[in-house]
Amino acid sequence: MPLATLADAPRFARDGFTFRPLAVPSRGSAELAVWALELEPGAVSEAHSVDREEVFVVVSGTVAATVAGREATAGPGDAIIVPAHADLRIRNASDQDPARLTVATSVGMRAIVDGAPFTPPWAQ
Repeated sequence: MPLATLADAPRFARDGFTFRPLAVPSRGSAELAVWALELEPGAVSEAHSVDREEVFVVVSGTVAATVAGREATAGPGDAIIVPAHADLRIRNASDQDPARLTVATSVGMRAIVDGAPFTPPWAQ
C-alpha cells in the first residue's frame, strides 16, 4: 500500500491558495486526484471551470463558493460539489483565519480560465 504523506507533498501557490498533491499520478494514484488546499484569509479564486466533477471538503474554516451561479457557504465537514464545466469561484469567507480543504476529482482533470484550458500541476 503506497503512502503519500502531506509532509512530503510539493507546494504550489497561486493567489492566496496553496495546493499540496496527495493522491495524484505522480504520487501513485491511477484514477483519483486528491490534494490538500489552504486558503489564506480573504483569498478569492479567479472564475474558472473544470472538465471533471470536483468535490471540496472543508477541514477547517469557512469557505464560500459560487457554483453555476448559486452561492453556498460551507464549514468543517461540509462538501461543495462542483459539476463538470460549471462556473466556479471559491473564497475564504474569513478575513482573519485560513481555511483548509481536501479536494477530490478524477485523474486527467483540466481547468479552464479565461477560455484557456490548462492542466494544474497539483493534479498531475
